[in-house]
Amino acid sequence: MHRTTRRLFTAALATLALASAGVGAQDTKRARLGHSFADSHPRAVAMKQFAADVAKATGGKVQIDVYGSAQLGAEDKMLIATQSGTQDLYMGALAPISARRKELQIFDFPFIFGSDAEAAAVLDGPVGRKMLDGLGEMNMQGLVWAGGAFRNMSNSKRPLTSMAEMKGLKVRVMQSPMALASFNAMGMNAVPMAFSEVYPALEIKALDGYEHPVVDMFANKMFEVQKYLTITNHVYTPVALVASKRWWSSLTPEQQQAVQKVAEDTRRLQRNLELKDAADVVGQLKAKGMAVNEMPAAELDKIRAAVQPVIDKNMETVGADFARSFYAEVAKARAATR
Repeated sequence: MHRTTRRLFTAALATLALASAGVGAQDTKRARLGHSFADSHPRAVAMKQFAADVAKATGGKVQIDVYGSAQLGAEDKMLIATQSGTQDLYMGALAPISARRKELQIFDFPFIFGSDAEAAAVLDGPVGRKMLDGLGEMNMQGLVWAGGAFRNMSNSKRPLTSMAEMKGLKVRVMQSPMALASFNAMGMNAVPMAFSEVYPALEIKALDGYEHPVVDMFANKMFEVQKYLTITNHVYTPVALVASKRWWSSLTPEQQQAVQKVAEDTRRLQRNLELKDAADVVGQLKAKGMAVNEMPAAELDKIRAAVQPVIDKNMETVGADFARSFYAEVAKARAATR
């Protein structure tokens, strides 16, 4: 082959290779998934598995980079970013948007669920799906209710063995009107605050306590700034895996189907990991120096009575028909799990 011809041939091959690489890069869709949980948390572990399984299920055409520990911002900021399409995926509580999606405030109703199995049955059923589909009005695609846990009380002042001992404690609650009203009704001084701000506020005693699932307390090392843990199981907070409509619409129907299936498979993994950790984490918190007690049943009844007027008032806020249908699904799940 003539030298000039050979050069032209080599240059043509190089150009073709670059063009092919460019096409491959364009075919690969990258996404950023953000959450607020520490790397050791079951939810962080599950999201890493979700990303790996999505890549596998799509033949590498959908690649998800996971950012935990609120690297992309607090939960409210990540939800806004997901809604606007500047963040592709979010996993966490939907409480920060409950002021705009009123039905989500039902998860702040105290003592609505009696067990994890009850909650899972309702969330995976028609009413849970309807709530996820409703996020479409906010430019988000609800994939699954990914997990959840019962919340308990911790503080740095005193053990809580009665409702009266809660009075005056300055505690952080989620940024939800229902949560704020409920804890004020219990006699506490409730302060809505982004979770990323809670640890430093507890550390400098700007807050006395907060309420959270025990797994989260341990994962976020709250035993360093909290002395007393009281088991109340007062609220079950689910977390959801959602995508921005902008990113979701960029996927092919086959890719959407694959991502949805992986999300459903990961949901089972995440719940199992959460339940496993919750079973022994109380002992670990004790080992770290926390004093643990259970709120007596009679005192829990007093708490229920104190917050019932808040629940009654907010039945209309979330929508009376919706609330009735939700409670009906809870009753159905309760009967099935007995």
